[in-house]
Order: sequence, then C-alpha cells, then structure tokens
Amino acid sequence: MIALLTFTPFQPTPGLAIWSALIFILFWVIIAKFAFKPIAQALEKREVDIQNALDAAKSAKEEMSNLKAENEKLIAQAREERSKIIQEAKDLRTQMINEAKDKARDEAQKIISQAKVEIDNQKKAALTEVKNYVGTLAIDIAEQVIKQKLNGQNDQETYVKSLVDKIRMN
Repeated sequence: MIALLTFTPFQPTPGLAIWSALIFILFWVIIAKFAFKPIAQALEKREVDIQNALDAAKSAKEEMSNLKAENEKLIAQAREERSKIIQEAKDLRTQMINEAKDKARDEAQKIISQAKVEIDNQKKAALTEVKNYVGTLAIDIAEQVIKQKLNGQNDQETYVKSLVDKIRMN
C-alpha cells in the first residue's frame, strides 16, 4: 500500500513544466491571432446588426405612429366628407320637395283658373240658353195672344198670366 501512496500520475519536472508553459503560451498566441480577431469581429458585427435592428425598429415604430396619425387624419376627412354628402343630400331632398310643392301649387292654380274659365263659359252658355228660351217663350206667348181674338184688355192679361203660370210649372 505504500507504493500506491507514492505513485502520482503527473510528476512535474522542470522540463515538462517549461514545455507545458511554452505550448500553453504558443496555443494562446495562435488562438489570439486566428480566433480572437474573428470572434471580436463577429461580436462587433453582431453589435452593429443589433444596433441597426434597434434603429430599424425605432424608425418602423415612428413610421407606424406617422401612419396611424395619417390614418386618423384620413378618417377625420372621410367623416367630414360623409357629413358634407349627407348635408348635400338633405339640401337636395328639401329642394326637390319645395320644387314639387311649387310645381303642384302652379298646377293647382292652373287647374283652378281653367275651371273658373270653364265655369264662366258654362254660365254664359246657360244664360244664353235661358235668354233664348225666354225669348222663344215670349214669342210663343205673343203668337198665341195674337191668334186668339180677345175682346178686352182684361181678357188678354188673364190669358197671359195663365200662360206664364203654365210655363213656370214646366
């Protein structure tokens, strides 16, 4: 068992320590020359890409807010235009209604004036017809008075009154 206690798998010797240090330093020099520069460049490139992405996100955010403001402006304009169109439609409707009322009023006045003219014409025709009828009756009465030979004035007046009463009954 004593032999196991004295056994060490790595026994540092001065030559081994120098070669190990030399290989270690050489390894870090080679790594520094070939690995650290690309890693540092990749990190710098990644940092620049991240910064560019952040700037792009910021500009996209600003653009989105500008688009949102522009959309709100367009919506406000659309609402205003809609209000104008509705008001124009209401005005046009009112105008059309007023025009229709005026036209109807003019037509009614025209019909009324034509009816008045027609009534006047009918009235004149009726009066003319009545006058003609009265004239014909007067002629008939006169004819019958003349035909009958009456002796006195009283007989003639009585006869005329009886004829007039006959006419009124008809």
